Amino acid sequence: MKVFMIAAVSADGFIAEHDEHIADWTSPEDKRFFVARTREAGVVVMGGKTFRTIGRAMPGRRNVVYTSKPESINVPDVETTDKPARELIDQLEQEGVHEVAICGGTAIYTLFMKSGLIDEIYLTVEPLTFGTGLTLFNEPIESRLTLLESSKLNDNTLLLHYSVNR
Repeated sequence: MKVFMIAAVSADGFIAEHDEHIADWTSPEDKRFFVARTREAGVVVMGGKTFRTIGRAMPGRRNVVYTSKPESINVPDVETTDKPARELIDQLEQEGVHEVAICGGTAIYTLFMKSGLIDEIYLTVEPLTFGTGLTLFNEPIESRLTLLESSKLNDNTLLLHYSVNR
């Protein structure tokens, strides 16, 4: 099974200004890429804080939300979990899932990267700065990446596609 991270970052390396910052700052082209790539994967995994910035299930995808309080997310078409990352991926693979998109936020990116489960990373670099905010990971994680592809989503926005070297 392939597990990939998908994220947008500001030019100064932040995924958001704060915990409740919705992703309205990304370009329309990034939004189209995100929708297409996550629909292709079929399963999206995110944390409760990220889910609350969206507030609903993403259509056309199986939505799995990490939370220690499943009763707080009573939304149709949304599954909740607090399983260890490896256990969740093993379960999804046993169910016949071939690809999973890890969609954030910081704690979830960290959980899956530290677990050694991320095969690839899609990173959109948007042409703005926040000066401060949330980074991809909330603790030190060293990893070597190989650039598979880079492309311009528009005149100012870059999409980077990496594999994670193991």
